[in-house]
Amino acid sequence: MWRIWYLFDPRRVMVGLAVFLFSLAILIHFILLSTDRFNWLEGASTTTSSIEQSVTDGVEPVRMLG
Repeated sequence: MWRIWYLFDPRRVMVGLAVFLFSLAILIHFILLSTDRFNWLEGASTTTSSIEQSVTDGVEPVRMLG
């Protein structure tokens, strides 16, 4: 196995691997940003009005002292 490094320069392999992994990470992040569910920059467009209504039914507002 160690003889494979006679065929390939270790510095070029490591730089190539780093460039490949960085470009793969950027690609995955841009794919996620293009979806509605995982776009963390514009915020999720989910509707939570029914959840908020069920949570706030029957609950009195908190009164601050002072």
